[in-house]
Amino acid sequence: MIQASAKNINVWYGDFLALKEINMSFEPNSVTALIGPSGCGKSTFLRLFNRMNDLISNFKLEGKITVNDKDIYAKDVKIDEIRKSIGMVFQKPNPFPKSIYENVAYGLRVNGVNDRRTLDETVERSLKQAALWDEVKDNLKKSAMSISGGQQQRLCIARALAVEPSLILMDEPASALDPISTAKIEELIFELKKEFTIIIVTHNLQQAGRISDYTGFFYLGELIEHDKTQKMFLNPSQERTQNYITGRFG
Repeated sequence: MIQASAKNINVWYGDFLALKEINMSFEPNSVTALIGPSGCGKSTFLRLFNRMNDLISNFKLEGKITVNDKDIYAKDVKIDEIRKSIGMVFQKPNPFPKSIYENVAYGLRVNGVNDRRTLDETVERSLKQAALWDEVKDNLKKSAMSISGGQQQRLCIARALAVEPSLILMDEPASALDPISTAKIEELIFELKKEFTIIIVTHNLQQAGRISDYTGFFYLGELIEHDKTQKMFLNPSQERTQNYITGRFG
C-alpha cells in the first residue's frame, strides 16, 4: 500500500523550473528523509503535499500528487480538507500566543468541535503522543510562549497530531533546537511512525541516517536517488549521492 506519491512532477516559479520530473512514493508507517544542498527543491517538494506552494503567485505544477489514493490537486478538492488531513511542522517552533491547551485544541475548534470532553481527551492524547504531557499536564493554562523552544516544537507536533492527520510533513524540525531537544524530537519521530507516515526535510545527514527508513537525495531540482536509507548511505547507486554524503560538495 502506498500512502502518498508524486508522479512526473515539474514545478515552476514563473520561468524558473524548480523541480524536474520527480517520481517518489511513500509507504505507510515509514519515515522518508529528503536531503540535498540548500536551494535544491526539498522544501518545495515537501510543500506540494499540503498545497502550501499554492500561496506563491507564480507557482505552477505539472504531474500528479496523491495522498490515500486521492489526487489532491484535482479541481473538486477542497484545499482546507487537504490541510486538515496533513500535519505540518516548520523549522522554527510557531506556537500560537494562546495557552498550551488552546494550541492543541485549535484545530478541533476550527473544525467545529467544542465538546469539552472530546477536547480534553484529544489534548491529553496528542500531548502524550508528542512526549510532552508529563512536562505540561499541570500547566495547561500557561502560555505556550513561556515554555522552552524544544517544548514549543513538541507542542507544534501535538497540535498537528490533534486533527489525526494521515501524513506528517516536517521541514527541518530540529534545526533551531539544542542537541538535547533535537534528540527528543528524533525519539518522537521514531515513535510516531508506528501510527503515521512522515516526510522530513533535513540538512543533517547524521539525523537522516538515524531516523529515516528511506532517503531521497535532491540536487538542482532533480531527484538523484531514492532508496532505503541504509543502502543510500553505505552503497549509493549514484556517484553524486556518494560525493554529497561523504562531504565532497554541498
